[in-house]
Amino acid sequence: MNIEYRYKLERTSKKHLCPDCGKRRFVRYIDEKTGGELPEEFGRCDREETCQYHLNPYTSGYHKMIWKKEQGNHLGIWQPNPNQKKKPRPKPVFYPSQLLQKTLKPEGYQQNTFIQNLLTNVNFPFAAKDIEKVISMYYLGTVCNGYRKGAITFPFIDKNENVRTIQVKQFDKTNHTKGTDFLHSILEKHYKRNHKTLPEWLTAYLKQDKRVSCLFGEHLLNQYPNNPIALVEAPKTAIYGTLYFGFPEQPENLLWLAVYNLSSLTFEKCKALNRRTVYLFPDLSKNGHAFNQWSVKAKQFEKQMPGTTFKVSDFLEKNAIEEDRNKGLDLADFLIKKDWKDFRPQ
Repeated sequence: MNIEYRYKLERTSKKHLCPDCGKRRFVRYIDEKTGGELPEEFGRCDREETCQYHLNPYTSGYHKMIWKKEQGNHLGIWQPNPNQKKKPRPKPVFYPSQLLQKTLKPEGYQQNTFIQNLLTNVNFPFAAKDIEKVISMYYLGTVCNGYRKGAITFPFIDKNENVRTIQVKQFDKTNHTKGTDFLHSILEKHYKRNHKTLPEWLTAYLKQDKRVSCLFGEHLLNQYPNNPIALVEAPKTAIYGTLYFGFPEQPENLLWLAVYNLSSLTFEKCKALNRRTVYLFPDLSKNGHAFNQWSVKAKQFEKQMPGTTFKVSDFLEKNAIEEDRNKGLDLADFLIKKDWKDFRPQ
């Protein structure tokens, strides 16, 4: 006996951004009766071995809500079932803690271009004590040798102090990006170039498809449990935000975190921000694409996380010129032109 289902996965080759892993591998459900798409959280990621996200309108109870509403006896709004079971994911592999420690050698900061720029090569140099403080807070480090010598390291450490990944960024004298890498990729090249066997942890780590799997600065959430959150795309912008607006010792001060890039704003990462007030600052983009995309996600996350507030700042959108949009400037590009002393709470 064939059952005709009202809600079906799209049959076209069109793929959307997955709300969990952020990859454009997501197939949405459509309503065969109306021809329209279901809310954007309904669908299946076809990265079945790594992501496994699948929100089904039947198992979630969405179909019953629509049916009751159409009968005229239900005016509620569908809410996700927090007890809905998902397939277990493979256990994540983390960086060894000693690898992080190797990036934190005191002598490395003298050759760290990003740090030295903040001390001496910007229009309004920052106080050394503040630079030391932000280094300590976020565990900023340095690559001391090799082809990325002088690059800064941005570790992504989760709430349980696990090092999920370490991004490596090379900057020029204006603190604009010259090159981007990850420490595990540098290590892999080193071992292979020298015909050495990869360490067991690195072999297992490289099999993971999802590596930037937490927020930059997430480890600070336990230390500052009451602060509102400022969420930006890149770690660099989070560092600038902290240096300009001040440190989160006072509960009303912002705690600056980063997702990594535009498509990395996912529900899976934002679950760590439960019950917080979150201000989002997307980078500029042509036609406001980044702002619009984050605005849609912010509304979606609020529905999925009762008690959590997501507010998308339109400051850049209102103050940018077309050239700024075409360049994809971010909040840091605007802040660095100003004197940081004018931004600190008095």
